[in-house]
Amino acid sequence: MFGRVTPIVRNLLIVNVGLYFISSFLKLNINEYLSLRNLHSEYFLPFQFFTYMFLHGSTMHLLSNMFGLFIFGPLLEQFWGPKRFLIFYIVTGVGAGILYSGINFIETNNFSKAVEKYNEQPSPGEFKHLLEKKANIDIARNPELNSFIYDYSDHPENASYINDSKQTLQQVLYMKSNSQMVGASGAIFGILLAFGMLFPNTTLMLLFPPIPIKAKYFVAIYGLFELFSGIHRGAGDNVAHFAHLSGMLVAFILLKYWQKDRKKFF
Repeated sequence: MFGRVTPIVRNLLIVNVGLYFISSFLKLNINEYLSLRNLHSEYFLPFQFFTYMFLHGSTMHLLSNMFGLFIFGPLLEQFWGPKRFLIFYIVTGVGAGILYSGINFIETNNFSKAVEKYNEQPSPGEFKHLLEKKANIDIARNPELNSFIYDYSDHPENASYINDSKQTLQQVLYMKSNSQMVGASGAIFGILLAFGMLFPNTTLMLLFPPIPIKAKYFVAIYGLFELFSGIHRGAGDNVAHFAHLSGMLVAFILLKYWQKDRKKFF
């Protein structure tokens, strides 16, 4: 089974897994410096657009991305050759980071403006709305914050509650402004799109549920799911859905640029 792993895929697997083990078991917090920071952050550095895609936040995060690379990457590398496959992987990963950073920058700006408006007209309802809908905080899983909102709702004119709510929003704004993103997902979703476009009628066997599906339909359903999840993002959802979509968009543009060399396998 492992004999099918192509050289670039194998090296990418080694680098990603190796960096994760270095970070986890040697207690070296490399994510602090190499993750992709919010553009508002004083810790943002341009090279993070490249380094973030080799880091992961959890074992499941690593395994899911590496599984996608292992399953779909080798055939694309055989089809394109090592050089073009590596270019594709890097461009989609970096491109996803750049596009998502732009989205994140706008969202942070909008939240900052909403906080300024709140400071002028504070209310318990607006406070809860900003936390749940704008900051994506799952209040139900935060008993202390949930209790504060109930007390604030009972005493909406209380100066102490108002000041505490303002301080809380400032803290949330600071955290959003210094948020970090890691993971190869942008590049992996780019690989997924490329597989669906180049081998559209290849039949895949899903694990859950165990049914066959053509690659083009699988990619379309996955893309629509990410779009829906990004637009209707639930409280507490910390998945960068738009980074996944950004990887697919960059992959689509790059494939169209390479279209003269493209062939379809059935």
